[in-house]
Amino acid sequence: MPRSTLAQTLADDRLPTRIWNRETTLFAPAGAPRELHNTIVNRLGWLDSPSQDAQDLAELLLFADEVRGAGLTDVYLLGMGGSSLCAEVLRDIPVGKPHERCRLTVLDTTDERAIADVTDGLRPEHTLFLVASKSGTTSEVNALERYFHGLMSAALGATAGRHFIAITDPGTPLDAHAAANNYQRTFLNPPSIGGRYSVLSKFGLVPAALLGADLGLIIRRARRMADDCRANIASNPGLALGAFMGEHAAAGVDKLTVLLPPALAPLGPWIEQLVAESTGKEGRGVLPVVDEPFEDLDQFGPDRAFVVVLTPLAVDLAATALTLERANRPLFRIQTSPDQLGAEFFRWEFATAVAGAVLQINPFDEPNVRSAKERTNAQIDAYEKAGALRPDPPLSRVANFHRRESRPHEPMASKGRYVAILDYRPIDLARRPAVALLRRDIRRLTPVATTHGIGPRYLHSTGQYHKGGPNTGFFVMLTSEDATATPIPGSNYTFSVLKRAQAFGDFEALAAAGRHVVHFHLDDPETDIAGPVLKALSEIGPRKGPRPDPLR
Repeated sequence: MPRSTLAQTLADDRLPTRIWNRETTLFAPAGAPRELHNTIVNRLGWLDSPSQDAQDLAELLLFADEVRGAGLTDVYLLGMGGSSLCAEVLRDIPVGKPHERCRLTVLDTTDERAIADVTDGLRPEHTLFLVASKSGTTSEVNALERYFHGLMSAALGATAGRHFIAITDPGTPLDAHAAANNYQRTFLNPPSIGGRYSVLSKFGLVPAALLGADLGLIIRRARRMADDCRANIASNPGLALGAFMGEHAAAGVDKLTVLLPPALAPLGPWIEQLVAESTGKEGRGVLPVVDEPFEDLDQFGPDRAFVVVLTPLAVDLAATALTLERANRPLFRIQTSPDQLGAEFFRWEFATAVAGAVLQINPFDEPNVRSAKERTNAQIDAYEKAGALRPDPPLSRVANFHRRESRPHEPMASKGRYVAILDYRPIDLARRPAVALLRRDIRRLTPVATTHGIGPRYLHSTGQYHKGGPNTGFFVMLTSEDATATPIPGSNYTFSVLKRAQAFGDFEALAAAGRHVVHFHLDDPETDIAGPVLKALSEIGPRKGPRPDPLR
């Protein structure tokens, strides 16, 4: 079916109107338990996010002025997944005319090095913490809050609570904790908005206000896009993109390669989380591939669909789009600009819902995220009882590495394979070029898609797709020793132990889901990992022919 035909069919079936009418049978069978249908209804509040009135935005801007007026210019956001990625995008893509703004650091990790960097640079009297969690029970956020609240209390005494803001749903443990600890303020978000669909809610707009973004422009652009997404026509921007994503994924062309210009590159991780966590379940899904080096088109397999996001200055990307079009590759163009960021947020949210309807899955739950959490908790229990984590299978010494591997009992599907690098090494932005080269080398060895997930943040993003999507991934997990061991208040373990437990728990979850995963533990985090990774790929077995291709 041609791309335009599916969009037209969905328009004729009034799919946009049915989404706006909250028809839950688009995402779950009519005979499914009523509780499931109620849950879906209670996750569709994002449709109304662009409808916020001017008074709500004015209150946020007044709050931001008060914060800056009090000298609280260093803002640290403690969050995971959708509660943090939206703020990161808004920080790195300024919307509106530059003016006074706070400095925002997003801490969505349990990494010792990242925590130490924040600790060393802390100026308590100028610091404001945003504690963001929809459920109010996110373990990483709670651990970070306890640690930094302790530091602030030691420095500021009883006034420390005035340097904390909570963003959460009504009635959550975080809501109660904020009240008990005299937080300056708690922003309560509509409970009908899920975390990864929350960018146009208080989870995104509170940080945006502190960053000096033009909230009115963001919401106006989002509202205009929302209006366009109501139309039952094939050119409906959200419908057209969602039909493109869903149709190709259903046909096995499920690696959605998103090419972004530098000005919009920070949007990539947000798209990755939204699409992967929403669609990767029941053995189906769309795998977004972002930040991947683009070179020879022949290195891209037939399972690739391309979304090229163009801005007026993106001349190179326009040429790339033309190359893809001439090669008859599946291509979807988006013409936009940074000032249209609010519109792009809503376009992708609506498109993801459409793709869920096409793939006949519920894009508003994340059932396989729970598995890794439960196994992490079991690892922590083991540590508390025995003083050590429980690698199963155990690590074995190989050259300068420790290695373990879990192969599925049944062979993985040979079509549409991909390689996911799951990176739990200490965070180091200077390592990005080396990772890009590794992804390039993997693709030269075999024309498969590659992704790079930073642990543990990817657990709230592509982690759902890894275990709930098609069983076509080859997972390379990287861990290493930490230089510090920072105790978590109220616990008898450190952030280093927690991060390692999260890696081990995810290894077990992947293995239990029948995924092929290889784990390398490095004594030195800066050890070159290209050789061992490429060797592990080659061990799967090359195909016949002149070019080694171990995964296809």
